[in-house]
Amino acid sequence: MKIIDLTKESFVERVADYQTYPDQWDFKGDKPCLVDFHAPWCGYCRALSPILDQLAKEYDGKINIYKVDVDQVPELETTFNIRTIPNLLLCRPGSKPIMKLGTMNKAQLKELIETTLLA
Repeated sequence: MKIIDLTKESFVERVADYQTYPDQWDFKGDKPCLVDFHAPWCGYCRALSPILDQLAKEYDGKINIYKVDVDQVPELETTFNIRTIPNLLLCRPGSKPIMKLGTMNKAQLKELIETTLLA
């Protein structure tokens, strides 16, 4: 699986319509997803990127992995109150989303996926 870059429109289509229902979370995906809020100038984000590429292959068909460039989509950065990047939004059908700081290694991120998205 390839990581998909999201715009505001594709976020609304694939993850949640935060504009129409700002007070109510309604995840639109059919399988769990991880959304990486990042920026190209961020060193921690650049370190996380190849790990996410590897995990996208390992979890192909089990989860979707998306990226949002906060410089290109500042409205999402504001909506999710992101102050530090990389920041990860973890979403599972029927559950509330969880935000986590993305400064972790591959083993830590795999454990987070296993316990949060696939448990």
